[in-house]
Order: sequence, then C-alpha cells, then structure tokens
Amino acid sequence: MHTFQFYYTILILAIAIFVIAKEWLQAEVVFFGALITLIIGKTITVNEAFAGFSNQGMLTIGILFVVAGALYNTGALELFNVLLFSRGKSKGISRQILRISFPTAAASAFTNNTPLVAMMIPTVRSWAEKQDLAPSKFLIPASYAAILGGMCTLIGTSTTLVVHGLLIESGEPGFSFFEISKVGVPVALTGLIFLWIFGNRLLPDRKEPIVKLGENTREFVIGLKVTAAYKNIGKTIEEGKLRHLKGLFLFQIVRNGDVIAPAGPDERIREGDRLFFTGLPKTILELQRTPGLQLIKESSFDLKRYDSDRVKTYEAVVSPSSPLVGKNVRESNFRSTYGAVIIAIHRNGERIRKKIGDVVLHSGDTLLLLADHAFIKRWYHSNDFYLISNSEVVPSKPQWQMYYSIAVFLGMIVLAASGMLPLVVAAGLAALLLVMGRSISPAQIRHVVDWKVLIVIACAFGLAAAIQNSGLADMIAAGLVSMKQWFGTIGAITGVYVVTSLTNLIITSNATAALLFPVAISTAAATGLGFHPFAITLAIAAAASFATPISYQTNLMVYGPGGYKFKDYLKIGIPLQIVTAVIAIGMIDKLYL
Repeated sequence: MHTFQFYYTILILAIAIFVIAKEWLQAEVVFFGALITLIIGKTITVNEAFAGFSNQGMLTIGILFVVAGALYNTGALELFNVLLFSRGKSKGISRQILRISFPTAAASAFTNNTPLVAMMIPTVRSWAEKQDLAPSKFLIPASYAAILGGMCTLIGTSTTLVVHGLLIESGEPGFSFFEISKVGVPVALTGLIFLWIFGNRLLPDRKEPIVKLGENTREFVIGLKVTAAYKNIGKTIEEGKLRHLKGLFLFQIVRNGDVIAPAGPDERIREGDRLFFTGLPKTILELQRTPGLQLIKESSFDLKRYDSDRVKTYEAVVSPSSPLVGKNVRESNFRSTYGAVIIAIHRNGERIRKKIGDVVLHSGDTLLLLADHAFIKRWYHSNDFYLISNSEVVPSKPQWQMYYSIAVFLGMIVLAASGMLPLVVAAGLAALLLVMGRSISPAQIRHVVDWKVLIVIACAFGLAAAIQNSGLADMIAAGLVSMKQWFGTIGAITGVYVVTSLTNLIITSNATAALLFPVAISTAAATGLGFHPFAITLAIAAAASFATPISYQTNLMVYGPGGYKFKDYLKIGIPLQIVTAVIAIGMIDKLYL
C-alpha cells in the first residue's frame, strides 16, 4: 500500500510540471518551490534537498560555463565561425545544411553547446541573408547539430554531466570521457544525415526584409585601410562581399589620392586602398575586426588587439559649447585631449561622405569612441559633451589570448580524457588558468555562468531523491521491468527511453535526466542488467530533445531569430527523435545487453 509521501510527491511534481508547461513561473522558481514543499512534507531531508548544489556534475557544468565564456571572449569560438563560413557558396540548401551541421556537431562534442549556438546565431543569420537564403533553413539544424554533437563525449552536453554526477553520488563509477561515444557517435551521424536529406523539405522558408540604410537611419562613418593581410585583394567589391552588407554601405574608395565614388560593384580592391563605410554601431565594430582592414588615422592603435576588459566603446554627443565645434577631427587632437579614439561619426539627417580626419565637427554630432573604463567618469559632467553613454559591447582580446585559451582548453581535454585528473578538477584548473591569464575576468564570470540552469539542475537532484524515497521510482520501474517479460531486455531499455523522451517534451533535458535517474537505476537493479546501460539510455534520451522548443535550451535560443512557430519543431523534431531513438536503443542493446 502506498504511503502519504507517495501521493504527496506525485501531487507536487504534477503541479510543478503543469506550472512549467503553462509558463506561469520560471523553471528555477518552480523547482525550488517544489523542493521546499517536499521538505515540509517530510519526503526528503534538508541534506537530500540541497545535496545537488555540491554535486560533481552540477559543479562541472558551472565551471565549463567559465571555460566556454573565455573561449568566446578571446575570439576562439569566433574563429570557428570564420572557418565555417569563409568558403564560397555551396550549391543547394541540403549541402549548405550539411556544411553547417557537421562542423557544429564536431565542435559541440568538446565544448558547451549553449555558448556555441549563441555565437552562431548572428553569424548564420548574416551569412544566410548575404546568400539571399532564409535563416529558418539553418538555425534549427544548427541547434540540432549542437545537441547531436553533445552526445558524443562526456563534456559535450550538461545532460550527460548530470547523469555522470548522479552515478558518482550513488556510489557507482561515473562515465569515462568517451564511454558515451560508442552510442552517441552513431546516433549523431544518423541525425546529421537525416538533417541533410530531409532538412530542406521539412523546414520553413521564412525571410526577413533586409535592413537597408536610409536617410533617417542612425548611421556612422568609418574609414579602413586595406593592408597586405586582407584576403580579398584583387577581387571586385562584389566578389569580396563588400556590397549588400547588412547595416553597412561602402560609399567611396580613396586610392593614391584619387576618390572613387560611388564605388561600383566591379571595382577591384587593391592594397593601400582606403575604404569608407557608413553603418550601424554594431556592424561597424564588427567590420573593423576583419583581418587586413586597419582603422585610418589611428594606425598605431590596432583595434583587433585591444582588450575589452580594459577598453570599451562609448557614444558621445558634441555640445554647442564644446571646443570641438568647427574643428575637423585631425585638428582637434582628440586622442591626446580626451584619451579616446574616434572610430566613427554620426550626424543626424545627413550622410557624411568624408574621411573621418576631414570631418568638421558640428553641435549634435554623435561620436563612436573607444576609451578606457574611466572615460565616462572623467567627461560625463563636462560641457564638451551633451551626453555620454555606453555603446555596443563586442568582446575583444589580444590575439595571443585566443591561442592561450585554446591551449588551456585542449590541455583540459587531454587531462580529463586520459584519466590523469577527474573532469571537475581538470575543468577547475582550466578555469583558474584562464582567469589568471586574463582571458576572462571575475566580473565577467557572473555574466557567462547561466545561474538559472544550475539552480534547476541542483534542485532537480533533490526532486530525484523525493521520487526515490516516496517509492514512485520503484513503481515506474516495476512497470518498465514488466516490459522485459514481454519484449526481453530491449523492452526495459525502450521503456526508459520512451518515458524520458515524453517527459522531455514539457521540461528541460537536465531536469528530466535528474528526475528520472532513480527510475533508471531502479529498473537496472530489478532487471539485473547493470547500471551503465540504463544510465547511457537516460543520458541519450534526455539529450535527444528535438520535438519542442522548450525541451532544450538551444532550441529555445533559435526560436525567435529563426522566426519559427511551435509546429516547425514538431514537423522535423518528431521524426528525428524517432530515428535517433531507434539507433540509440539498437546500439545499447548490441553493446551492453
């Protein structure tokens, strides 16, 4: 006969899942509330409730957020984007999906997929629009590829790390670095082939109107010099992708003192050319980081080597009483006077078609500046400017920092994969070295760590203890064990996989893995088949979250930027989930049972 705690736990979990599904409250609030309620109902002790906050898996996920943040901060992840999109246009949507998905899956196997997808979203959208293609054809594949790649190693996805941490906590050996690869790699390859063959047919074709600069757009002007390092020397403006830029307009070229305006699409780019663009602040800041393009006038100040922890961008409006009014930028000695570099200039209602150094400053001009963090304190109350505000944030570090962060990351992989150090220790050492090397600052750590995800995971461990203590896990396990009698050992594995997949439709993969871990372990104990086959089943089933946008964080991240509807995920995600389930169950049965 079931106890009070059994029915109480079912009620609390049902309410929690219903509230999350309705999106009435944020998941971390709901889970924490459920945890407190279960303590009050004496289903779990205080120690059991909060044991998840010190779990190895949860701590490892938190530390890997820091490592991934440093890779993003130093441009190492951006280097992946450059390699991915630097080649010419592929033929056919399916080949382009393949071009994006395979490298994304490979990268996701060794780094957290959340920052990877976050970094890819603007790049994929920009690339698709330049190719006159719909971003909706590529953003879901990017998310799915990151999920598939994450199944291939221990650190590829936080879901596997959650199961790994729970195994250790229950007294079992955790996963080795490549243990899940035996199942994850075939599943990933199958999923990627599915996207290649069916992606174009099942994904929507939704294009946004291309942003064009008009007379009322908040434009700035910037001048860049073409150096020998620029890869498009000798190509036409059209071939060099400098025409139809989103949010940018190349309005003139200065070559050996001669002005070429307008700059036609067939004009060839030569070393020493000075290119003048008008554009939006963010696009200008990204453009000046292009290898081989150097900011004119401030050639001694290499914008590709500045440290965004020490130097940041501002927008300052010139006041009527400013000594800058009536002077051109070259005469103003702006850098020595204000300790800042003018990157670009905006004049409301007028498109400036001059070199920055020759622009005569007017009252009301907005200057896009690069200066140290104290600039705003020094000049905020000055009569020289109407207003000073922070501008776009584009993370930047000296180039050696990128190579340093990659070396530290690879060292972490080697230490963890070889078994020389436990993963949590190897990740902790990597994070420490990255902070000491200033690849990421302590202040930035507060922003790169997704605290909401960590709270959900930690609370889910406590809820998993409630499922175990109340007898709910044993009851579900008994039902799954009965499937073994009808369908053999593969029946029990299939039961765990299906229950996990269905739960994953309404709550996140990390929470699903933690909640159903007791069920998987109870089923393993009842069948006598060993814990690891069921733990791997749970990890793969929880990670293979394709059918809804809410089931995995990267799916939700591309939802808005791709212009998707809920049904778009169902249309391509359900078939993909079924295909990957068949391969995963078959591989687990062959390898373990």
